[in-house]
Amino acid sequence: MRLRSCAKINLGLEVLRKRSDGYHDIRTLFQSIDMADRIELEPTGDGRVRLEGDDPSIPWDETNLVHRAATLLRERSGTAAGAFIRVSKVVPAGRGLGGGSANAAITLYGLNRLWSAGLGPGDLASLALRLGSDVPYFLQGGLCLGESRGEALTPLVDLARLPCVLAFPPYPIPTAKVYAGVGPSLTSEGKDSKIMRFLETGDLGLLENALEHVILRRHPELEDLKRFFRGRGATLSLVTGSGSAVFGLFSGEGRAREVLDELRTRSDARLAETLPREDYWARVVAGA
Repeated sequence: MRLRSCAKINLGLEVLRKRSDGYHDIRTLFQSIDMADRIELEPTGDGRVRLEGDDPSIPWDETNLVHRAATLLRERSGTAAGAFIRVSKVVPAGRGLGGGSANAAITLYGLNRLWSAGLGPGDLASLALRLGSDVPYFLQGGLCLGESRGEALTPLVDLARLPCVLAFPPYPIPTAKVYAGVGPSLTSEGKDSKIMRFLETGDLGLLENALEHVILRRHPELEDLKRFFRGRGATLSLVTGSGSAVFGLFSGEGRAREVLDELRTRSDARLAETLPREDYWARVVAGA
């Protein structure tokens, strides 16, 4: 079975409060894009899970989210089946695009089918949450409002497809370090929500990423990338998630390609497109 696991960007992110468990309650807008890794799943009769991938910077062992996803599904379903899993990476790790989380979610989805495990959407979402706060989103796709730690999902009416230019700095940013720098002054509980205003008005220009207050102090060069996108007519430009990728959304593909060509003289950059939910799932299962 061959599947694709698509990346996401965060169109906005608000940090509401720090929780008693040390995590933060957030409000965010997840949006699928068509940049995708490839996952191949083959059944085996020995009951073992074996994993390999082509990115040497990622550990392809039992600590990998994909391996952990397969193990959780085996335990939950009680199957004695095994699988060989091969991941071909396109989505760079540590850039706020959810590549590893997407790999894990689509592995759950694919192995549930491959092994005829019979788990329903709620069961898969429960397993996904055990792997990470954003993993359940990739079992939905499209435009979703994410609340609590990001796992409380509300699917929203999709936006039209928009060209998305992504700039990739040559370093990852660990999510935990960013959230560790969020103090009380950066939380927005009780404040006017730009995300809720966007949902009322549809104005993308309202949206912000609250984590940028931490990220840009440590990496001011990312502000230069945002300024570059805004200066060339981006409808919205933000650091996605905890970074380090910066995106710009554009209203037309022609303009986006011009910006991409210029950006490539100063940064690793790629052109993608936002995906409505139906297109997201068509992309996931293409070739399955």
